[in-house]
Amino acid sequence: MKRVALMLPKLSRYGGAEQFGYRLAEYLATQCDREFEVTFICAKQDGPAPRGVKVIRIGRPIPGKLGKVLWFALAAEVARRRGKFDVSVGLGNTVFQDIARLSGGPTGLFWDYSIRAYAPGRERALKSLARRLSPGKQLGRLVEGLCVRSTPVLVANSEFVRDLTVRAHPWLKPENIRLIYNKPDLTRFSPGDPAAKAQLRERFGLPETADLIITAGTNFRLKGVHVLIRSLAQLPPSFHLAVAGGRGSRELLGLAESLGAGARVHFLGRVDDMPALYQAGDIFVLNTFYDACANAVLEALACGLPAISTTSNGSSVFLRPEAVINDPTDAQALAGRIRSLIHQGRTAREDYAPLSGLEPYADLIREFS
Repeated sequence: MKRVALMLPKLSRYGGAEQFGYRLAEYLATQCDREFEVTFICAKQDGPAPRGVKVIRIGRPIPGKLGKVLWFALAAEVARRRGKFDVSVGLGNTVFQDIARLSGGPTGLFWDYSIRAYAPGRERALKSLARRLSPGKQLGRLVEGLCVRSTPVLVANSEFVRDLTVRAHPWLKPENIRLIYNKPDLTRFSPGDPAAKAQLRERFGLPETADLIITAGTNFRLKGVHVLIRSLAQLPPSFHLAVAGGRGSRELLGLAESLGAGARVHFLGRVDDMPALYQAGDIFVLNTFYDACANAVLEALACGLPAISTTSNGSSVFLRPEAVINDPTDAQALAGRIRSLIHQGRTAREDYAPLSGLEPYADLIREFS
């Protein structure tokens, strides 16, 4: 039995990278005919581990961003060496491993994309300055660079991330970065019964007869929720917006009220049953300023929901051109796309289905003798 270590700061079923790490651990431990003994090295654990997976929690004894990044990079390496694992897989914030999944893309280019979410002028300048003066963020960039240089096998979760990684590290060649797209858990994410839509909406406290837009995320600014609210205000009163992932900031609630759309925006907080929410909606919109490969778009498509996203999202490659927005700041253009696509069926490209899932990671691990 091959001993495998997966390394990620948080073991959880909530969040993009965390959800992937949980599913990969579960898959290796339970679906591969007992080939692998799986250990998950993390700083924090939220909920029980997958069946058959051992957990090494190294804690977070040093406060602040700098302390968290530094401690995990060092302590995870100590745990990896002590464990004498046959194969180690880094899923974020580690320097040394046999396989590294580049799930977030290069930090510097992420900054270039995401800064557009802030208003030009003072707000944008202050955000940019804060990032560049943050010791924790600069240490994160250093860890990222060391990881790319020291890891034998690099994996990108989208063409978008692969190409950005090559831009940030020109000595790398695209063909030397493995491309493995995410794949939703199709046992959970699947089309629902249209007759049950009203009941699902009642469960979430949503209006039964609305033209219902769904979006999801924790960083509302990055996901362009403020622009989506402005788009909603340009749509007829029958259109409502349900936001999964947070209760809403004072700024966003105030924005919705000022535009006369306060009663049409519903902040749902953390939603554990996302398949049900997708099945309750009429369209999914992720107006993101940056996403390496947003799982939410793929999950919505798997649930039969039309989806709209942006060119700054790696999973937009699965969408037809008319469902992809070039400028996430353009509320008017987004409103027009929503109106034209909301009841027109699936927006997925029929000719593009390179979904890979988890099996390619098992194959990579098997390559290490």
